[in-house]
Amino acid sequence: MSSEPVAHPIPRLLLGLSLALMLAGCQVRALHDGSAGRAESLGAIAYSQPESRIGQEVRNHLVFLTGGGAGEPATPQYTVDMNVQSRTMGVLLEQSSDVPKAGRVIVSADYTLTRVSDGAVLRTGRRQIVAPVDYPAQEFAKLRAIRDAEDRGAHQLAELIRADIATIIGR
Repeated sequence: MSSEPVAHPIPRLLLGLSLALMLAGCQVRALHDGSAGRAESLGAIAYSQPESRIGQEVRNHLVFLTGGGAGEPATPQYTVDMNVQSRTMGVLLEQSSDVPKAGRVIVSADYTLTRVSDGAVLRTGRRQIVAPVDYPAQEFAKLRAIRDAEDRGAHQLAELIRADIATIIGR
């Protein structure tokens, strides 16, 4: 005779059943799961005209992200009014000359998502991106580096705003 305790199958069965029930309540869905309704709704958005080059970058990237390259719709279901700002600041000063060697470009946007059918404001938000930039010694190269950082920031900002919009429209 063995003196080892016998494992009862009931506690294991209860543990397995409770685990299965907990997992059954979980849902994992992508924001852009490819469902026709969501893709169609994201493609039915009109964006306000920008007031700056960086605003145009954000707008163009949003049109591409939500419309899939098809452009803006003739009859939009939603409108997004945006106000995009950008500023550049030096953050790492060379001690001998007080000239910045590195900086950051801060691109931010205030936006409002409105449903066209009833004029209801679905979301008002503010998003901001910080893009780091190194300042080369040549002035033209420095201007180009800043412009590249602005473009990077504009694209990242558009992706954040698109995720916000997809979340609201997907509800």
